[in-house]
Amino acid sequence: ICVFNSLSLCLHSLSASLFISLALPLPPSLSFRWTKDGEEFIPANDPGLSVSPGSGTFMKTGVVSGPMSQYKGKYSCYAENALGTAVSNEVQLITENTPALQKEQKVKKKVEEGESVVLKCNPPFSTVPPVIHWMDERMNHIELNDRVTQGRDGNLYFSHVTVDDTRIDYTCNAQYLSARTILSKEPITLTVTTSNSVVRSRRPQMMRPSGTHSTYHTLRGQSLELECIVQGLPTPTVQWVRKDGQLSESRTSRHLFDRLLRISNISDSDGGEYQCSVNNSQGKVTHTYTVSVEAAPYWTKEPVSQLYAPGETVRLDCQADGIPSPAVAWSINGKPITGKDPTPRRTVRDGTLILRDVVFTDTAVYQCQAHNKHGTILVNTYIFVIELPPQILNADGQKYNFTEGQKAVLQCQTFGSPRPKVTWERNSSASLLAEPRVNLLTNGNLQITNVSHGDEGLYTCSVSNTNLSINADLDVMNRTVILSPPGSLLVQPGKTAIFTCLAQVDPKLTPPHIQWKRSGQELFQSYAEDKNQKVHRVGAPGLTLGNPEYVLLTMSLIYLSVFLPLPDRPDPPTQLQVSDPKDRNVTLSWTAGDDHNSPVIVFVVEFEDGDSKERGWEELKRVSGTHESVTISLQPYVSYRFRVISINNIGKSDPSMPSDLHSTPPQAPDNNPENVRSESTDPDTLVITWEEMDRRVFNGPEFHYKVFWKRVVGDTTWYSNVSTEPPYIVTEVGNFSAFQIKVQAANQKGEGPELDPVTGYSGEDIPLKAPQNVAMVLLNSSAIRVTWEPVNEKTVRGHLLGYKVTCILSMFNSSSGPKEEKRVLGGLRPYSHYTLNVTVFNSKGEGPPSKTLSFETDEGAPGPPMSLRLDSHTGTEMTLHWTPPAQPNGVLKGYLLQYQSVIKSDSPMQVETIDDHKVTHLTLKQLDPHSRYRFYLRGRTSAGDGEPITREGATTLDGAPPSNISLYVGEKSVNLSWVPGQRQRSVSFQVQYLNKQDGGKWKQSEKLNSSASFYQLKGLTPGSQYRLRFTFSNNTFWETEITTKGTGFATQGWFIGLVSAIVLLLLVLLILCFIKRGKGGKYSGRCKYNTTRYQTNHVRSNTPHILQSQGLSPNLSP
Repeated sequence: ICVFNSLSLCLHSLSASLFISLALPLPPSLSFRWTKDGEEFIPANDPGLSVSPGSGTFMKTGVVSGPMSQYKGKYSCYAENALGTAVSNEVQLITENTPALQKEQKVKKKVEEGESVVLKCNPPFSTVPPVIHWMDERMNHIELNDRVTQGRDGNLYFSHVTVDDTRIDYTCNAQYLSARTILSKEPITLTVTTSNSVVRSRRPQMMRPSGTHSTYHTLRGQSLELECIVQGLPTPTVQWVRKDGQLSESRTSRHLFDRLLRISNISDSDGGEYQCSVNNSQGKVTHTYTVSVEAAPYWTKEPVSQLYAPGETVRLDCQADGIPSPAVAWSINGKPITGKDPTPRRTVRDGTLILRDVVFTDTAVYQCQAHNKHGTILVNTYIFVIELPPQILNADGQKYNFTEGQKAVLQCQTFGSPRPKVTWERNSSASLLAEPRVNLLTNGNLQITNVSHGDEGLYTCSVSNTNLSINADLDVMNRTVILSPPGSLLVQPGKTAIFTCLAQVDPKLTPPHIQWKRSGQELFQSYAEDKNQKVHRVGAPGLTLGNPEYVLLTMSLIYLSVFLPLPDRPDPPTQLQVSDPKDRNVTLSWTAGDDHNSPVIVFVVEFEDGDSKERGWEELKRVSGTHESVTISLQPYVSYRFRVISINNIGKSDPSMPSDLHSTPPQAPDNNPENVRSESTDPDTLVITWEEMDRRVFNGPEFHYKVFWKRVVGDTTWYSNVSTEPPYIVTEVGNFSAFQIKVQAANQKGEGPELDPVTGYSGEDIPLKAPQNVAMVLLNSSAIRVTWEPVNEKTVRGHLLGYKVTCILSMFNSSSGPKEEKRVLGGLRPYSHYTLNVTVFNSKGEGPPSKTLSFETDEGAPGPPMSLRLDSHTGTEMTLHWTPPAQPNGVLKGYLLQYQSVIKSDSPMQVETIDDHKVTHLTLKQLDPHSRYRFYLRGRTSAGDGEPITREGATTLDGAPPSNISLYVGEKSVNLSWVPGQRQRSVSFQVQYLNKQDGGKWKQSEKLNSSASFYQLKGLTPGSQYRLRFTFSNNTFWETEITTKGTGFATQGWFIGLVSAIVLLLLVLLILCFIKRGKGGKYSGRCKYNTTRYQTNHVRSNTPHILQSQGLSPNLSP
């Protein structure tokens, strides 16, 4: 038996059993009946069917007279009793013969290598399609891959065949699950022949489906499979895309090596166009699939069964949806309500049934049925019209205790038909419902929010139009107040936390039960000693926890939470959902993870572009930590995947699980490219460029730029063209012509906004003309003023950037602005010959030069002398040596020397005039030996004195030997260092040294210079004591003693060599002695025997072959 759309059954005739059941509760006196194809059907009258006692189920048990096809049809079951008739959903029973094979001829196929082949299966038809298995004679499955594919029609498709595909046993096996049988077709022989020539590659072609377009219809909630089986050599690759959106990652899957696309749980949004793109090295082919989604009826609002009293109005709402829209009809006890209803109290409109002033006879089962071409659904609604006397279900005199501020509920639940009407009174006062805090609930209970002591008293609940009533007593107690609550602490692990609490409770209560809990586990309990005491302390002085955790304090009816947090970074958000999608925005919502005792400050919403994953995750928006949803503005034609990160004072959480891919629909561009300009450099060309736009602002497919241009003078219409990237080059437009240019963004959906043009110019060329009437005026020895007439701007052939004045001596250049007609040139060299010209220039270069002018500058003051050196041989004299100025700037006539003492602030300036320009030195006498002088030396020409060269110096004093000598002693040397005296002439001194241990003579070093500051005395003996004398002018000015490092003569090389030679000589003599005794000699026989005995044993214990080399026998006995 097979089920179709939950409403149909399929029955095969061979060994089939029929069993149709109705699962309903069985109240007393319930009867059943069946209809088949709208006519009454009595299973008990059929000898081949049996009916289960007490139910509506019937089944085939015996031999059926006639074919099974007699039971084919649509069945409905009716269950009825005195309260009405319920109807089941319609069930369709389909019968068919067991599939069987027809006699068929064997198929043999012969093809050349590289061709495509289809092996057909053609299994017998069945309402339930069989499962196809292609196998060989050994029952092994034929291996499927991207080249060999099995279609949904059961055929075996070869994209191209190879020699290895040759076999004689391609067998199609059809498995019929409902019939529980497998049919094997005749084996197919496939022979693949090789070609003498090279196998030629082939472009891809569609095999299934054929052509370039196909249409599919599917139902909501079902699955859809799209095939893309292709041929070609080499084996093509297949890619799937949705042309009008993105494929759902959660509900789409690819199978059979991408040859099959399966879409599960089809929804309305899956309708549209899909495309498979097939590629190999020889070309590309595509196939488009148009999918339309329809739906069988489904309920959007079902009517509700209810009890009603006579005279009430019944409203039953029944709404269904589907594609196409279903028709809704009503029935009563299985009988349809016709267009002309005989009961005027009953109306049906837009699926809603209204029954006014109901009576007992309106008790029935009402059926609402929705139907379209894809199926029928039915729902039963039970309406029971009954009249019952009212009752109050709660006891009289109930006492209620509530604490201030709580919500008090006084119960007065009733039962009856019609529903009893309840009223509440308090101490016979006016209606309570005038108080906004008091509400009468639908079940009759009275609710008082934020109850206070003023609400205490006796309340009466009454049923209208009866003498039924009950009383309820409300008592309000003081709320429990924490006067000094324990505060939350932030404690490091391992430290001690102390909590104290001071609370006040209502005196009517029994002594308060005080309880401390840690992580939900009770620590201890305590009770107040004085029952009338209002203030109680917990512990003395409080609660001490060795390991801080969450603590819960329970005191009477108040619960106080005290947190001892160990803060950490938060857990990632969960349940990230994308909702309310629009063209330009979407709403994200999530649930915050555990903040780990540090509140979340901010949520960071990140996104990943599905088409630009190389960019990674990027921050999109930050949301306050108090919100768990946000509306995000999106860009058109972008595939977004979202995730959320929580941030607290400790750090960031891990990211949430990413959302499904959300794609925004394409739209026309919002903006145009920025910085549109001309960057023309070559003559006769116009180069239009702009800043390239980011892919995310393309807003749609087939993005491009529309480039517009026209001449400022002469053109009335715009020229345009399309470019995918900057720049765009227009040729043959002339030199330096003004154009209006603009660039507009565009895509498949349209163009960007209108924009204002900018002015650009075609490429420049070098200027044609030189400035005229160039003139020059000398201002002084180093400056001139140059003037000229401006050129005609048309001859510039570009933007006039200025004029360039070139003075030729050392290629001195000066540039002016485009509006200048004169220029002052300074910094020229006096007493020099110059030539100058003027050119006009633009960005392309300079034009031809003007007529050359020659001039000479006047004589000027000289530059400073190139050098000045001071030399002093006595304390009162100073000789100055100098070299002439590098730039005399005229005829040098002599020098001017000025000097004064630096130490004395009131020292007068001394002047020496030198009239001979050939003099290069001068000696000054009678200087103060205790003063320091500053010297100024200038050259002189007829134009005046030049810039000075400055030096400072002082006369030198008689030299003296150093007095602060430092020593560093090594093994064979001693380092001497000292600080030379300032302003002292250099003198020579010597070092004399004596080895106190070898009894030698005094030795003397070479002469040392006092200005050297360092000397190394070498050639000393390690580990020896020396006496040092420092002499100057045959007088000793310092003496000292030192000891060189080392251990004395035992460390000397000659000593070590001598000892080694002695040891070696003794070893040679010992070896000769042993050899002599071994051969026999002058020694006694006893000595010889003992020696030989020892030597023989010793040598045998090591290497016998050595004995033979010495003339001894290896077998010698002791």
